[in-house]
Amino acid sequence: MSRPFVLGLTGSIGMGKSATAAMFRARGVPVHDADACVHALYGPGGAAATAIGAAFPGTLAPDGAVDRAALRNVVLGEPERLRLLESLVHPLVRQARDDFLAAHDAAPLVVLDVPLLFETGGDAGCDAVAVVTAPAEVQRARVLARPGMTEEAFAQILAKQMADAEKRRRADFLIETDRGFPHAEAQVEAVIAAAGRAG
Repeated sequence: MSRPFVLGLTGSIGMGKSATAAMFRARGVPVHDADACVHALYGPGGAAATAIGAAFPGTLAPDGAVDRAALRNVVLGEPERLRLLESLVHPLVRQARDDFLAAHDAAPLVVLDVPLLFETGGDAGCDAVAVVTAPAEVQRARVLARPGMTEEAFAQILAKQMADAEKRRRADFLIETDRGFPHAEAQVEAVIAAAGRAG
């Protein structure tokens, strides 16, 4: 029985990953957004919110969603608490991904949109990885233009992410977002065609 070709889609902050994921969606490719999945799990009534509220009293907002600031304060600098949190959340995230794959098992290609794909070892579950990239100065300008973003916050985010050069080195495909939408769209279409040949 055939299964979909699983493409991991990743890229550092400000590289244009969300816009690239939308290009795949626009071409009929099912996309699983890991960030949106976590957001739903942490939201009011989400499975993670229920578990986190039970394990860490006082970390839920009045609407039942996880209060991320309160949760951060509880686990910051507490490795055992952080491990407990991860043991609650990671299986739920994996289950959501597995449910997505099962729901689209007849598709020729599916995309797993995961910001920290390489950092978490998620690339091991993919047939290939596409890295969304742009020059450092373009990335910096995009991120610092975001409301409330500071140099310090940008530096902290980058410190948690694998360097773009290493992601590029490990990529099967590159999608460059600094050369205009038509260029990026052509690269997305080339990836879809290559996946079709491999699948």
